[in-house]
Amino acid sequence: MTLTPEDIADLTRLRHDLHRHPEVSGAEAATAGRVRAALAPLGPDQIVTGLGGHGVAAVFSGAAPGPTVMIRAELDALPIPEAPGPAHASSVPGVAHLCGHDGHSAILLGVGRLLARQRPAKGRAVLLFQPAEEDGSGAAAVLADPAFAPLRPDWAFALHNMPGLPLGQARVSAGPANCASCGLRLRLTGRTAHAGTPDTGLSPAAALFELIPALTALGPGGALEPGFRLVTLTHARLGAPTFGITPGDGELWVTLRSLTDADMIALKSRAGQLAAGIAAQHGIALDLSWHDDFAACDNDPLAVAQIEAGLADAAIPFGPADGPMRPSEDFGRFAGTGARSAMFLLGAGPDSAALHDPAYDFPDALIAPGAATFTAILRRLLG
Repeated sequence: MTLTPEDIADLTRLRHDLHRHPEVSGAEAATAGRVRAALAPLGPDQIVTGLGGHGVAAVFSGAAPGPTVMIRAELDALPIPEAPGPAHASSVPGVAHLCGHDGHSAILLGVGRLLARQRPAKGRAVLLFQPAEEDGSGAAAVLADPAFAPLRPDWAFALHNMPGLPLGQARVSAGPANCASCGLRLRLTGRTAHAGTPDTGLSPAAALFELIPALTALGPGGALEPGFRLVTLTHARLGAPTFGITPGDGELWVTLRSLTDADMIALKSRAGQLAAGIAAQHGIALDLSWHDDFAACDNDPLAVAQIEAGLADAAIPFGPADGPMRPSEDFGRFAGTGARSAMFLLGAGPDSAALHDPAYDFPDALIAPGAATFTAILRRLLG
């Protein structure tokens, strides 16, 4: 069973509608409403809303007992202005779907259409439209929501479109798929003074300038192999932009990245200790806070085998992934439920703009192969 041309036309219109009305992480109320409105005519056995914020789940149940298989898409957009171009461009200033989550949602709505026409023979198919993937908080919030407990999956699958790969071709491998990452914000507080008498103040400048190379040295990058660590400076501020006042405060924002969760724990501890030591040496007060916390994403070998079989059933060309990715993906948290989980990449074409680029737009040609692959996986596991 495949999507009809009428299905593709409808899903493309839905995708464009989502694209015109993007919402950032944690603010996806209207997006969730559009998704729910598209799901309701399909007659799922259950629609759960408000998961982890604005998450939506549709459940299609089989007549016989069996496993629960979850397919996940994302709802949120990015706080980046979209470049002029598509007729369905964002109508929200400064916010746009520049990662393809609108397309992922359209794919999952396509799976829902096919499940509505032929229910699983056994078990349950759970279509999860997850909030707040971009800041790393969504999967954790969904898992912490008591309403998700009855839906906990035995298997979990997802995809991400990938510019640079041939259009419609897939890549998947077992093992590490995405790095763990976490944002560290350091606030330094001293005391301002007149620029003519800087000795009467306590500037955090020396501490800040020492922290930048010291923190980045903790994560030099290199090959994505065991022990990989990367610390990236993303923002720095020192005092106010004036000529008459010495700075009394400053900020550093850095992103910590590692191949494994264990390495991330160690890296966070080392970064915190290092920052505290340098601030103390300079007599500067320090406040640390952690943000955008992503767990590492590892593909379970048995889940990868199901994806490969589903791709073959759907006649989608595929091959192994070109190693793990530095960018993070919060889908990895679902493995913590005990589910066998894996994500595959679906090529957006060699000429596609990069993810998070202002000119990026999800290729509508991926709706059909994405839905076909997920449906084939569900048929294999649920009949």
